[in-house]
Amino acid sequence: MTMDKETEIQAAVFRRLLAHLDSRKDVQNIELMNLAGFCRNCFSKWTVAEAEKLGVSVDIETARESVYGMPYSEWKEKHQTPATPEQLAKFNELNNK
Repeated sequence: MTMDKETEIQAAVFRRLLAHLDSRKDVQNIELMNLAGFCRNCFSKWTVAEAEKLGVSVDIETARESVYGMPYSEWKEKHQTPATPEQLAKFNELNNK
């Protein structure tokens, strides 16, 4: 397989993952962080970092809109629920190791 094809496949898989996350707005970022160690915001930050490595400037809000499919503030208002005390405890436990 050529590098171009591999990159094309990886990009398609990433778009499919974002579509899957978009279809599961009920899954909160804190749940993703607690179970998998990454969330939608991580994808946004990774986008900015990888673009920077390639000499491309992408601001975090543009990256978030690409990941969330809408401005982040709108997504939070429509879909984000407050974290439960249990979720926050787990998050803090995992991030203080």
